[in-house]
Amino acid sequence: MHEAVRRLTAADEMAVAELEAQARDALATQRGGAVHLREQPAVVDWAGMLQRPERAVWVATIDELVVGYLELALRPDRTAEVLQAFVLPEARELGLGDGMLRAAADAARAAGCTALEGTALPGDRETKNMYERAGITARRITLWKAL
Repeated sequence: MHEAVRRLTAADEMAVAELEAQARDALATQRGGAVHLREQPAVVDWAGMLQRPERAVWVATIDELVVGYLELALRPDRTAEVLQAFVLPEARELGLGDGMLRAAADAARAAGCTALEGTALPGDRETKNMYERAGITARRITLWKAL
């Protein structure tokens, strides 16, 4: 079994679109997920990401099968933001999420970013743990109530 993390290619578009659909389905059932999904629309054109210098996407593979992805935005304020990160449940615990996050952090540094941030929903311990392993800690907790 060969695990790898690499940049998105045009050939990965369908696989990543399918993974994003699974990620969004999982988010919909989590506390705060519905609001997050409204604020973070689905990507319509993954191959088009290759033409956007302010965006970068990595994929995680096992034996060339795409099992995860991470989308990064490079903002003008020199902050890199992880917009999405997902690994199939059966491929977790292999370090692929950590590997994609390391690759994103390296690319953010190379692009001149001075900070890296991401979002974890309440109760999403796996995502929070991934960020904390990378040294990314909470700086603000936003509480919300529908009226």
